[in-house]
Amino acid sequence: MADLLTNRELNRALLARQMLLQRHVVPVEEALERLVGLQAQVPNHPYFALWSRLQDFDPEALSTLINERRAVRTAVMRTTIHLVTARDALALWPLTAPLMKRTLPSTPFGKGTVGLDLDEVVAAGRAALEEKPRTLTELGRLLKARWPDREAINLARSVHYRAPLVQIPPRGLWGRSMQATWTTLESWLGREVAKAPSIDTVLLRYLAAFGPASAADARTWSGLAGLSEAFERLRPQMRAFRDEKGRELFDLPDAPRPEADTPAPVRFLPEYDNVFLSHSDRQRIVREEDRRRFATVNGAGPNAFSLDGFLQGTWRIRRHGDAAILSIETLNAVSKAERRALEEEGEALIAFAAANAAHRSVEFVAN
Repeated sequence: MADLLTNRELNRALLARQMLLQRHVVPVEEALERLVGLQAQVPNHPYFALWSRLQDFDPEALSTLINERRAVRTAVMRTTIHLVTARDALALWPLTAPLMKRTLPSTPFGKGTVGLDLDEVVAAGRAALEEKPRTLTELGRLLKARWPDREAINLARSVHYRAPLVQIPPRGLWGRSMQATWTTLESWLGREVAKAPSIDTVLLRYLAAFGPASAADARTWSGLAGLSEAFERLRPQMRAFRDEKGRELFDLPDAPRPEADTPAPVRFLPEYDNVFLSHSDRQRIVREEDRRRFATVNGAGPNAFSLDGFLQGTWRIRRHGDAAILSIETLNAVSKAERRALEEEGEALIAFAAANAAHRSVEFVAN
């Protein structure tokens, strides 16, 4: 029988691979590829995610990558906007394109374009965006001139779901973001997307960043179907485990699997952080007794912090004039030592996030 891994052991493995047991000294571009990107629908969230992972993280280093077209904001895993390296964008988009195409008909935008030749719509949209970058509102207005009986937003969104598009800077730059403006991935990078991308390679990278994991976990992370067959194909290269529920988990033989009692420092994470979104069973990062409480605190996806490796509360930064306040809400009672650790990390966080504030403070909010 495969060896058992407890939730705590899975927790420490995830934190180690996500660079959350200690801050690492690696270039930002390397970190992005090690993590297989960061969800980025909120433009500044990748900066918070990297601040918690990299020692002396300079947000301008990430902004420079975006400006130099070495990192891009594009829809890949789960059809959501991710910040990935240019190399990964070219490799990942062809793999996730079928998901994007399959998802469109179930959206209001797809239902609003029934009966159209979408290949024709996409070709017109690509041409318009390659002529010059445009917002989706601008794109929709142009397309509606050709298809006047259709809603502009439905036409524009159909292009978004069926063509490789990127949001260009200053969208996503630290402190300088603006409305999303789009062009095609190939036009922006001057290169074509991969012709024969390898799902096997991507799954091995997923395990390196998120394992041990099941095919269902990988499907949750990617949105892709049919991964069980790929895992079976890769089985000779992997080691099998089982979790406390008896599920089979796969992993790379030499990947880090720290002991369950490995110390895990306080970490403040954005609401769409990798550790929240990449497993079908999230008990390795949030205990069952806390999971439902998280789902109802400040909406479905609050910024969260971890204590002893598990999510145990939420945080937000409020600005009042020249003052910035970090509010911390704990779901459970914390010890004096844990409160001090939260305060120390919180002070560092608000200094990073609100460097221009004349007054900064950390407060605890009763739950």
